[in-house]
Amino acid sequence: MGCFPCSGDSSSIKKREKKRIPPPNNQYKKDDQSQPSTDIVKANEHKVVKKEEAKDASQSTTRTDGDCSSISGEGENDGIKINGVNKARAFKFDELVAATENFKAAYFLGEGGFGKVYKGRLADTGQIVAIKQLNPDGCQGNREFIVEVLTLSMADHPNLVKLIGYCVEGDQRVLVYEYMALGSLEDHLHDPWPDKKRLDWNTRMKIAAGAARGLEYLHDKMKPPVIYRDLKGSNILLGEGYHPKLSDFGLAKVGPLGDKTHVSTRVMGTYGYCAPDYAMTGQLTFKSDIYSFGVVLLEIITGRKAIDNTKSAAEQNLVAWARPLFKDRKKFHQMADPVLEGHYPVRGLYQALAIAAMCVQEQPNMRPLIADIVTALNYLASQKYDPETQPPFQGSRKNSQRSRSIDEDKKPVNVDGQ
Repeated sequence: MGCFPCSGDSSSIKKREKKRIPPPNNQYKKDDQSQPSTDIVKANEHKVVKKEEAKDASQSTTRTDGDCSSISGEGENDGIKINGVNKARAFKFDELVAATENFKAAYFLGEGGFGKVYKGRLADTGQIVAIKQLNPDGCQGNREFIVEVLTLSMADHPNLVKLIGYCVEGDQRVLVYEYMALGSLEDHLHDPWPDKKRLDWNTRMKIAAGAARGLEYLHDKMKPPVIYRDLKGSNILLGEGYHPKLSDFGLAKVGPLGDKTHVSTRVMGTYGYCAPDYAMTGQLTFKSDIYSFGVVLLEIITGRKAIDNTKSAAEQNLVAWARPLFKDRKKFHQMADPVLEGHYPVRGLYQALAIAAMCVQEQPNMRPLIADIVTALNYLASQKYDPETQPPFQGSRKNSQRSRSIDEDKKPVNVDGQ
């Protein structure tokens, strides 16, 4: 999650410290472009926050078909119950201190504007978990804390990270998640460890398809539907087998209902991923998430960052760099991540870029629905590329008959693969 304005200079991103982070456990890392929240953390024996703050949070994300009234605060241990079913456990702070051996530096996983994340082991169950200790002076206030707890408590999908529980004790606000052993997508694309396997084409398409299914659940399956508002590589966590899960839902908002076309809200998100229409108007729609997904898909294909100030001015913004190349299929191969060394299916590359191009259209009504994206990416993920039987693609038309035959094919790319 990141409560960052969509506008601003991305040069304020904090450099991550690697020296204390044991590989491969670097998950939940955050870009520190935050501004302090004005929310005040308060709790008493019977409630997590003041009544009016809880009401505001429930308007950000709540469920009309479930009873979410049972949320244990300080001194209680029942956790969150929805329709009488326990969805999230309420931990005592001492339990989490024991799980992390007093937040031992060796268990540190990452840090951002919201606080630090540690690996831990629960004493009663032995389960390995990720424990996010929120910084009281950070930008995640009570509202974002409640939104994340409620959203993850109500959600149930294999491509959304599971919330184990939470802690509200004194000024401590702590979230306990399932542990994702392979860290984040951002780590693998932009900050790999020397001994970490680089993502091949098949794995990239698997991750893209899984992330799309998670977003589809939020948009089309949850009741009421939810706009994620913070889709980016650092919020896509990877489990065993590179199984992707969306995480960090503090900025989530209930989508427009009935005849409404948008939700008017303060512009929040991460620079480089935020849809331009939302950034300019404050009108949040499901298509705002689609734009962000398109940026992430471009990162997966190209290996580039959404914003990279180390590059020349023309290449710092990934979408701005890609748009001219979208217009010329003969240049599509220039957009493939050089790390792949040509080991990708050419038609698969074309189709993946076609999906990304549609997602980052400037006009929101021109962007596809998430269900159509899922269909297209599920197809691409099912078309396995075998580097043993398929030679690497050569970018030069002069040296590659294969490239010439593709460039001379004037048929438009069909994202369904037909």
